[in-house]
This record gives sequence, C-alpha cells and structure tokens, in this order.
Amino acid sequence: MQHLRRADEKVFRAVEDETGRQLGQLEMIASENFVSPAVREALGTVFTHKYAEGLPGRRYYGGCEFADQVEELARSRATRLFGADHANVQPHSGAQANMAAYFAFLEPGDTILGMNLSHGGHLTHGSPVNFSGRLFRVEAYGVREEDGRIDYDSVLEVARRCRPRLIMSGASAYPRALDFEAFGRIAAEVDAVHVVDLAHIAGLVAGGHHPSPVPHADVVTTTTHKTLRGPRGGLVLCRGEHARVIDRMVFPFIQGGPLMHVIASKAVALGEALAPAFGDYGARVIENARVLARTLRHRGVRLVSGGTDTHLILVDLRERELTGKDAEHALERAGITVNKNTVPGERRSPFVTSGLRIGTPALTTRGMGTEEMATIGGWIADILEQPGNEDRIARIRGRANELSSAYPLYAP
Repeated sequence: MQHLRRADEKVFRAVEDETGRQLGQLEMIASENFVSPAVREALGTVFTHKYAEGLPGRRYYGGCEFADQVEELARSRATRLFGADHANVQPHSGAQANMAAYFAFLEPGDTILGMNLSHGGHLTHGSPVNFSGRLFRVEAYGVREEDGRIDYDSVLEVARRCRPRLIMSGASAYPRALDFEAFGRIAAEVDAVHVVDLAHIAGLVAGGHHPSPVPHADVVTTTTHKTLRGPRGGLVLCRGEHARVIDRMVFPFIQGGPLMHVIASKAVALGEALAPAFGDYGARVIENARVLARTLRHRGVRLVSGGTDTHLILVDLRERELTGKDAEHALERAGITVNKNTVPGERRSPFVTSGLRIGTPALTTRGMGTEEMATIGGWIADILEQPGNEDRIARIRGRANELSSAYPLYAP
C-alpha cells in the first residue's frame, strides 16, 4: 500500500490499525468473516473505474465487454451454486436485495408478515425504523418463549388472520434450522409471495449443511459476505417467471450503476463456494458452534433455544445483572469481538440489550477447530461471571492474542 501511504497518511494508519485489530483479536461476530486473497484482489481491480448500467448484453454505456464477462460468471455461478433459475448479482447490499424483492410484488400499504426483530428478525423484515416498516403494513411472527423456536402453527394462524401479500422468512439471530418448506406451504395457503432472506446461512446452504429454500420460495435474497465468505454485497435469486421484474427493480428502480469491482469479487467468491472444500468448511463452522454452545451451557450460560443448528449462538443474559452492551465491552477488552443483541422477550433498548450474538465463521476460516472453541467458550464464561475483573480480562486478552498469533489470517 505504498501509494496510499504516500497519498493519505491518516487513511493508511486507519487501515494499518484495523489490520492489527483483525489479526490480534478473536472475531466472533456471526455476520463477519474473512475473504481469500483472491477475493480481496478482485475488489481492488480496474473494474472500479467502469460504469455498466443495465445487464450483460444490454448496457447503457460502451466498453462493457469485460464487465459483461465477469457479471455473467457471477450470475452463472450463483444459479449453479444454489440451483436457482435466475440470479441478479448487482445489489449493493442485502437490504437493497430485500427492497428489490418487496417492490417486485408490493405497493405501499400492502401487508407483509416478517419475523419480529427482537426474536431474531432483521430491520428489513418490517422494523418501524426501516423503509419496510414505514412503507408497508407489518405483521410479525416470533418464537416461543419457552424454547426459543419458531412455532409454525402460530405463523399459519397469524397469516390466516392478516392475509399478507408477502411472507418473509429468514433471520439474523435465530440459531436453529429454518423450515422453508413449512413457510412455503403457509404462503401458498394464504396466496402470499414467499421471499427468503438467506443472508446469514447462505454459505451453509451452499455447502449442503442447511436445507435450501430455493424450491419453496418465489425469491431468495442474500448477502455475499457472512457465511458465504465473499465481499460485502447482495444478490437475488428467483424463479424464471420473476426474472424480468426482479431485474427491473434492481435497476433502474432502486440502484444506478452496479459496482463492477464488487461483482468481479463476488464471481471469485462464488467460484470458491462451488469447490468441495467449501462444504467441508461449512461442516466445521457448525461443529465449532455446537462445541462453543455446549461449553457455555455447561458453564451455566443460558442460550436461546438451548443450542444451535447453525453458525451462531444467542446468549440470554436476563437472569444476570449484566447487559448485552456491558458484556460486549468486557469481552472486547479481553480480545474477543462479539455483538450485543436483543433476545425474545427483550425489555431493554436495542442500544443496550439483554443478549449476545456469537458466531464461528471467521475463526473457522482462520483454521480454528473444536479444541479452540472449547477454550474460547471457557474464557467467555469466565468473563461473563466477573465482567468487572480487569485482572482476569487482561490475562485472557494475553491468551487470546497468543491464540490469534497461532492462526494467522493469511499464511505467508
């Protein structure tokens, strides 16, 4: 980065500091991961210069021959990976992918049925602070208080009562496998469009470790980072009959020119996900999460739903005199990065919360396994027991730094 250093010392230093943070801490935010050197290289290519409004073969600008090539690669790899009829790889984010899906089928004021945010849903599933909650009438489903799991009979009851035009399934903080077939049946019964937000578990589906929603959904949206281990961005998968309207909603309705350097990077990541090794990676992500959950549970830490089927666990701190915010800060001081999160039955502000969301994708990418997860789980439990014990925190931070050093992010 010699050019950056010469041109802008402040930005260069921020990049250096962030590099040190990522290398030296245990990254356990469930929605974060590390990309391969090839994915990073693609992000920094000359495609960042290129405007390419439109679709391959139908652009509004000249000079798009090679932009067409990388976008076609990304689209074909996405459809092959997920077994979908059609893919649009242009959305800049998962939120914009969801926006495209909504406006493909809805008018403002139509009813959507989505997962309650404090029960594990997402802002774009109907939160009142988001466009989805402001433009549409929202009904919500959630999880049972007693076991933290979705009650599909209850979802059906709500759907029969409110008759939504669209049902959104998928979650951002739900640790159990989702029954997309059940959601599809519910949508069919009430004549609703079924959209799946696959963002968090897309990599697990791609690797064959979670049932696919594609056969049961009209549209599937996802981010390309998280468990899919690509650049930050979004994509939309859909049935062939919806291809034209989805493409028109992405451009020109909600976006202008696509980010061709990001699309090139998406193509690389999707190619990596098609390799057999990616399925092995997904299996290790889930096994690591289960060991981490088991370790915490044995130490008396309460988990929403009692465990996990996926890449994440959700810690419920309501029985402790400890907020999610304070727990997050204590763990960060110890070199363990997680995020505060709401839990079912939440009574605190989203800026404070009563829970923690913890995931294993990033550390699994670094090569850590079940032995390391058991060790880290013990450290997390130690800190949750005494979040104000700075001597203990300092000692764990030293050990966390040693563990990080033993698993370099990018081998020489």
